[in-house]
Amino acid sequence: QLEFVESGGGSVQPGGSLRLSCTASGFSLDNFAMVWFRQAPGKEREGLSCISSSGGDTIYTDSVKGRFTVSRDNPENTVVLQMNSLKPEDTAVYYCALPRVSGGLFYFCDTRTLTHIAEYDYRGQGTQVTVSS
Repeated sequence: QLEFVESGGGSVQPGGSLRLSCTASGFSLDNFAMVWFRQAPGKEREGLSCISSSGGDTIYTDSVKGRFTVSRDNPENTVVLQMNSLKPEDTAVYYCALPRVSGGLFYFCDTRTLTHIAEYDYRGQGTQVTVSS
């Protein structure tokens, strides 16, 4: 059974940093791209970053570009999101997910994986990030 567990969330002041981890079990992530997305109360979900199966290709949405860095450790079946220069508007529940578009999985990063057309049903339970002074 595929399961994702996110960790590393918490409360931080503006300008601070957090490191989120997502570890998968029951399934090898080696051959698949992964995404991080977030959901804030009253807002639509926002795809943040995609990392290809090898880790060699990454894409970011504009709101986090230059501040967030995604990486992965395939032997550990883990994906990491390093978040720096955090802002109050980054407050949300953060999730990792195995993105699908029209039911298909990806091994590379396609911009569609960060859009509303992507399906994020294979995801973890989320970890809360709160940025406040």
